[in-house]
Amino acid sequence: MPPTGKPPRKRTPHFIEAWRRHAGLTQVQVAEKMKIEQSTVSKLERGLSPYDQDMLEELAAVFKCAPADLISQQPGAPPAAPRRSDGEKEKVVGTKEGPEFPGDYSSAKALERIAAALERLAGAQAGPCDFGAADAFLFAAWTATLVAVSRVNRVDIGLLRGIDHARDTLLANTERFAQNFAANNALLWGARGMGKSALIKAVHASINAQLAGSPGSKPLKLVEIHREDIGGLPRLMALLRGQPWRFVVICDDLSFDAADSSYKSLKAALEGGIEGRPGNVLFYATSNRRHILPREMIENERRTAINPDDAVQEKTSLSDRFGLWLGFHPCSQDDYLAMVFGYAEHFGLSGAREKIEREALEWALARGSRSGRTAWQFIQDLAGRLGKAVE
Repeated sequence: MPPTGKPPRKRTPHFIEAWRRHAGLTQVQVAEKMKIEQSTVSKLERGLSPYDQDMLEELAAVFKCAPADLISQQPGAPPAAPRRSDGEKEKVVGTKEGPEFPGDYSSAKALERIAAALERLAGAQAGPCDFGAADAFLFAAWTATLVAVSRVNRVDIGLLRGIDHARDTLLANTERFAQNFAANNALLWGARGMGKSALIKAVHASINAQLAGSPGSKPLKLVEIHREDIGGLPRLMALLRGQPWRFVVICDDLSFDAADSSYKSLKAALEGGIEGRPGNVLFYATSNRRHILPREMIENERRTAINPDDAVQEKTSLSDRFGLWLGFHPCSQDDYLAMVFGYAEHFGLSGAREKIEREALEWALARGSRSGRTAWQFIQDLAGRLGKAVE
């Protein structure tokens, strides 16, 4: 085959993996930045795929180092040692499958790398949080820190229609908590798109608006923990315990699959543990399931367990940790249209009432459901067609 004039790809010693780890990137992230397959990055690191100067320059741009560093030294390594004499054999470190390169690893350096990797896995030590920086925070379980949220995505409580009983009950419970009185954890369960999480955020804003007019009152803080981080709830409780603020911790779409046993640690964190729930913390959760766990888990226990009642109580005892159960059910057509016109009036969307009603019903029919979420999505479509923004 005639030469192409492009330098041939080479298999030479390199420190690509060390530089990637030094940059705090995964193979997937490197692949996305370079627009290549993750398997290609893996083969490069193991010496199973050749590379050329262009490839080195792209890697160096991602790792923010010089291309020559990738094949000459590790991150933060001292300058290369003087060349050995011809009679002195160079020690080589490597594996059968991986690249071989000059061995400048001492035991101390190896231990340092292991310690650094363990620190990254364990996460940084949580520092003090400035709770005055915002009224809402997101719990970062990886580092056990709270990230301030400057603007919360929510709607005004007056725009939530068709859930009057749940609204009044949750608002009263949260008001008592904000006033340092006793209050219950709450589980908001039921039909999708009916405003369960929207109600929690709207109640938080409503309470803080009331507290703003009371001299000496501290605003209520909202802290969100993701479902996949629920195992870190005890650590979050420890961070909030003893603080001069009062917190509502929320978990949206809380549910557990049959093979997931983390619900047991959640039970202890809410009630039953030796420390118990901190007095300045309230826990609100939303779920499409009344008992949070799948129905088949409970039914299977009834059919197969030696003591069915005991087994079922084990599965349903998690929802018992919530003193308030607020059910959300599919709305009627009248409630759905009330939501649509409430949004339209609030955002100043003009048009013939009959036309908006007809389009809203067609939208719900196409979606196969009537709910607050469906009404909001229709309003966004209507506002876009009218050339307006809704915020």
